[in-house]
Amino acid sequence: MQDHARNGQAAEPSPAVLRRAMAASAVGNATEWFDYGIYAYGVVYISSALFPGEAAEATLFALSTFAISFLLRPLGGFFWGPLGDRLGRKSVLAITILMMAGATFCVGLIPSYDSIGLWAPGILILLRMIQGFSTSGEYGGAATFMAEYAPDKHRGFYGSFLEVGTLAGLSFGALLMLGFSLVLGDEAMHDWGWRLPFLVAGPMGLIGMYLRSRMEDTPVFQEMEAAGAEGATPTGLGTLLRDYWKPLLVMSGMVVAMNVANYTLLSYMPTYLEGRLGLTTQQSLFVPIIGMLFMMVLLPFAGALSDRWGRKPMWWFSLVGLFVLVIPLYHLMEASFAGAILGFAALGLLYVPQLATVSATFPAMFPTAVRFAGFAVAYNVSTSLFGGTAPMVNSWLIDRTGDPIMPAYYMMGACLVGMLALVFLAETAGQSLRGAQVPGKAARTDMRRTQPRLSLG
Repeated sequence: MQDHARNGQAAEPSPAVLRRAMAASAVGNATEWFDYGIYAYGVVYISSALFPGEAAEATLFALSTFAISFLLRPLGGFFWGPLGDRLGRKSVLAITILMMAGATFCVGLIPSYDSIGLWAPGILILLRMIQGFSTSGEYGGAATFMAEYAPDKHRGFYGSFLEVGTLAGLSFGALLMLGFSLVLGDEAMHDWGWRLPFLVAGPMGLIGMYLRSRMEDTPVFQEMEAAGAEGATPTGLGTLLRDYWKPLLVMSGMVVAMNVANYTLLSYMPTYLEGRLGLTTQQSLFVPIIGMLFMMVLLPFAGALSDRWGRKPMWWFSLVGLFVLVIPLYHLMEASFAGAILGFAALGLLYVPQLATVSATFPAMFPTAVRFAGFAVAYNVSTSLFGGTAPMVNSWLIDRTGDPIMPAYYMMGACLVGMLALVFLAETAGQSLRGAQVPGKAARTDMRRTQPRLSLG
C-alpha cells in the first residue's frame, strides 16, 4: 500500500516502487512494439503466406493491412481514455495487454492462403483490428501511468524508459525474425518459420499482466479519487472536447511529426532498404537493429536532459535537425551498406529527443481527471491518420513519382506541422501533475499576478 503524507497527498514512491512501475509500463509497450517489429520485419514472409498475387502486390496488401489496424485507434482512444480516467490506469492496462498479446499470438496460428484462401487475410485483418483497438489504450495508459508515478523533477528520465521498452520490443522482434531466417533458411521461413516470433507474444503478455497485477494505481490518481469524496471533478469526453480542445490540437500536431518519423524509421525502413535500395533481407534487418540499439542507449540521457533544459528545446532540436538533415542522410543511406548504418543511426540520434520525452510531455498537457482520455484521443486520432499509414504512403509516393527520396520529403512536411504545434506548447518540465488544473497553469497564473507593475505616477 502506498504511504500517504499527513496532508493527504501521496508520498513520493520509493526507488523500488519506481522500478516496478517502470517495468510494468515498459513491458506492455515492448509487447505492443514487438508485434509491430515482427510484422514489419517479416512482411515479406507474411505477405507470401497469407496474401494472393505476386511478391510486390502481396507486400503492398500486407502493408495496407498494417495500416488497417490503425483505423480502430480513434475508436479505441475514445473508449479506453475515459474508462482509464474513471476506473483507473491499472485496470485498463491489465485488459489491453491481454488483448494485444492474445491477438499477436493468434496471428501465428492463421492457416496459409493456399489452405483457406481469402479467409487467411480476412482473419489477419480482424486480428490486426483487435490489436489496434487494444493498443489505443495501452500506449496512452502506460505513458500516463509512468508519468504519474515519476518524481516531478525527474519525469523525463523515468519516462524515457517507457520508450526503451518500445525499442526493446522492436529490436527483440527484429532479432527473432533475423535469427530464425539465418537458422532456418529462406524456404522454411516462408513455409512455417515466420510464425514462431508471433507465438512468443503469448508468454510476453502473461509476464506483463503479472507485473501490472503487483502494482497499485498511481499516487496521483489515488489522490483524485480521494478528493472525489469531497467534490467530484467533471470528467468525460464532453468536458475534454469543450475545455481542452487547444491542448488536443497541439498534441495532435506534435504526434504527426513524431509518428511519421517513428513509423518511417522503425517500421517501414526494412521494406525500404530491401525493396528500394537493394540490400539483402538480412542486411535490411541488420541496419535498423543496430540503429535501435544505439537509440536505446541514448534515450535515458535525452530524458534526463529534458528535465534540466525543458521539453521544448529537445523537440526544437529534433524537428529542426530532421528537417535540415533528412535528405542528406537518405542519400548517405543510398551509398552503401555502411552508409545505410551511419545514415539510420544519425536519423535515430535526431529522433531520440522526441521519443525520450513523450511520456513526460504529453500527459502533462492535461489535468488528472481527463489525462488518460486527452492523451488517448489526441494521440490515436493523429496516429491513425499519419502514423500507421506512413509505410503505405511512403511506398505509394515512391511508386507514383519514381523518387526513392520521397519518404524524406514526407518527413520534412511532418516536421513543419510539428514545429507549428510546438509554438503553442507550454513548458511543464518540473511541474506537478497533481490537482484539477492543467500542470503548471496555476503556477504561471500566480507568476503573472505577482509580477511588479511599472507605475508612471
